[in-house]
Formats: sequence, C-alpha cells, structure tokens
Amino acid sequence: MDQTSPQNEINPDRLIEITLDQKSLGRVHANIEHEREVAIFDILDGNAFAIEGLKQGPYKLNLSVIEDRLVLAIVNESDVEVLQHHIALTPLKRIMKDYFLVCESYYEAVRTAPPARIQAIDVSRRALHDEGSQVLREKLANQIIVDDDTARRLFTLVCSLHWKG
Repeated sequence: MDQTSPQNEINPDRLIEITLDQKSLGRVHANIEHEREVAIFDILDGNAFAIEGLKQGPYKLNLSVIEDRLVLAIVNESDVEVLQHHIALTPLKRIMKDYFLVCESYYEAVRTAPPARIQAIDVSRRALHDEGSQVLREKLANQIIVDDDTARRLFTLVCSLHWKG
C-alpha cells in the first residue's frame, strides 16, 4: 500500500508518503482495510511530523512490525534514510486487544443495533483509540514529534498492521 500526498505545502515537518510493509499486513476484513486507507489519506491531507533536532523533511514513512516491534523507517524526499525508530508493542497490546474487541462489536452493532447502542459502543471505541494514540505519541516523543490528529491516525495504522484476524 502506497499513497502520496497531493499537497504541496511549505512546512517541511510533515509526511508526504506512507507505505505499509506488505509482510507485516495480516488478512483483514473490509472495515479494517477501509480504516487503513482513510487513515493514510487523512494523515497525508494534513499532519505534523517532525524529527527531534533534524530539518530534513518532508518525510516518507514506512511502517512495519518486526519481532513484536513497530518499525518506523523514515526517509527524506530524495529517499535518503533519516531515521529508523523501533517501538516495543507491549505497552499498546492491551489497548489494541480491547480496541479490536470494541471495533468488532461496533461493526456488528452498525448492522443490527439501535442508534443509542451504536453510539455507546462508539464512545468506548473512541476512548480506547485516544488512549492508544496517547501512548504511541509518548513512545515516539524522544525522537519523533506528532500532533494529536497524526498520532490518532498512526495508531489506526499500527492497529491495522497488528490485526491478524
């Protein structure tokens, strides 16, 4: 999966391309695939992504999972490697597990449940998503600075990589 930003912004502290390692992707159902595509589109539409102490952007990001670690391989516009950052997924595992369960409930509810039930499940889903994005942002903070929206969408992508359903 490869998408490039249509924007031609001046701010260099941003992502202009995101790829997901095909070997890291598990089989997913249409809802997860859709969330992945929307997250990439939304990130590229507007994001804040800076590398501590460097001004080499805009950046291209490849996400993969290797041995239970999230790997962010970052290159500049000229495809010169800027940083490879590894994050242990352990701090995110409980949140992701709960998030996946709530998402499954949400997708099932959308088909059959009354609006009040769907809304209640969605509140739980959003709360877990917020918690996961905050943990991810904290794990990135020593080298990569992102805004809240970018962290939320990156969490969606991390979940889509980790999802093996």
